[in-house]
Amino acid sequence: MKVLILGSGVIGVTSAYYLARAGHEVTVVDRQPEPALETSFANAGEVSPGYSSPWAGPGVPVKAVKWLLMKHGPLVIRPKLDPVMWVWLLKMLRNCTSARYAVNKSRMIPIAEYSRDSLRDLRRDIGIQYDERSQGTLQLFRYQAQLDGTAEDIAVLKQYGVPYETLSREGCIAVEPALAGVKEKFVGGLRLPQDETGDCHMFTQALAKHAEALGVRFMFNTGIDRIVTEGARVSGVATSAGMLQADAYVLALGSYSSQMAAPLGISLPVYPVKGYSITVPIKDASGAPESTVMDESYKVAITRLGDRIRVGGTAEISGFSTRLYDARRATLDHSLTDLFPRGGDLSKATFWSGLRPMTPDGPPVIGPTPYANLHLNTGHGTLGWTMSCGSARVLVDMLSGKKPDIDVSALTVDRYNHRFG
Repeated sequence: MKVLILGSGVIGVTSAYYLARAGHEVTVVDRQPEPALETSFANAGEVSPGYSSPWAGPGVPVKAVKWLLMKHGPLVIRPKLDPVMWVWLLKMLRNCTSARYAVNKSRMIPIAEYSRDSLRDLRRDIGIQYDERSQGTLQLFRYQAQLDGTAEDIAVLKQYGVPYETLSREGCIAVEPALAGVKEKFVGGLRLPQDETGDCHMFTQALAKHAEALGVRFMFNTGIDRIVTEGARVSGVATSAGMLQADAYVLALGSYSSQMAAPLGISLPVYPVKGYSITVPIKDASGAPESTVMDESYKVAITRLGDRIRVGGTAEISGFSTRLYDARRATLDHSLTDLFPRGGDLSKATFWSGLRPMTPDGPPVIGPTPYANLHLNTGHGTLGWTMSCGSARVLVDMLSGKKPDIDVSALTVDRYNHRFG
């Protein structure tokens, strides 16, 4: 088939690569001049199936009030006269129960695990390089109550056979030696040894070149105006380069997917939640993290990427604004200097923000729509990098008329009414 993909972030490019490898003729369209220049550009760098958890969880409404009052809180809400924002927030609150959290997490872990394994296969097959490390993720707890509250997460990890380690203070230092100098600041951690790290932007740009070698055509600097339909099928996509037509279409525009789908009568529960990051040159390798350390108190991930440290965090609900706020950088600076004071040169840090395409319950939306030739691959939130390869392979199987290797029935748009009411 001829397949047109809207979006060249990590989701769009992985979809293009696997579709081309399956024998399809693929074109990717994006308004940007290169792949991975928006949400995929400077994310936290984690490939973390074990940390694939919904943001909507038990106790979150109470915690949210505390976070909003913290100097370095992980949550920021900038109220807008936007009914979509408030409806999305209400739907998220509905999912903040123990029962829904367990169900939603159980829907996220299989696709994340499958994706991590697919990424490993891809490294073996084509030797792609992206500052990858396979040394796990350490969720670091500053307080005993945090460590004691991991029972529900651990139960789901056990259910799906995800390896984990509950570590004492000394156990944390054994896997992240640079923490020895600040050991009084934490009590223990939860380590997920099979998680990985890597530069998503570097990966996506490299994979785009492999995709081009397979015949994928990239149309950059091309604005996407609207999807045109005739009856129950898409007939084309109106762009700044004219009308583009294909046999099948894939919507992979991240946070903008819902805006593109709405005129078609498809209500996607995807809303942007802004995240921030700083990228810091390593000053003292012995004082830098070995892999990813997740500072649970501030919800900040600190990751080594080659000769740099990437520090990512904050959930800012403020619509489609990508404005940079110094207060958000202060939180990232604080977490890094508090845990790895010798690691990086903050005077040379770069500051960035990106819009994560979040669903209220956590799982992404992948697969067919009411239009026979339009498919979705969106709504991955903070886990687009983690879930990218697996989501692409699932999508290819659906488009190719094959049964996916894993059950993704709970991720399709057909499940929308059941999931969100």
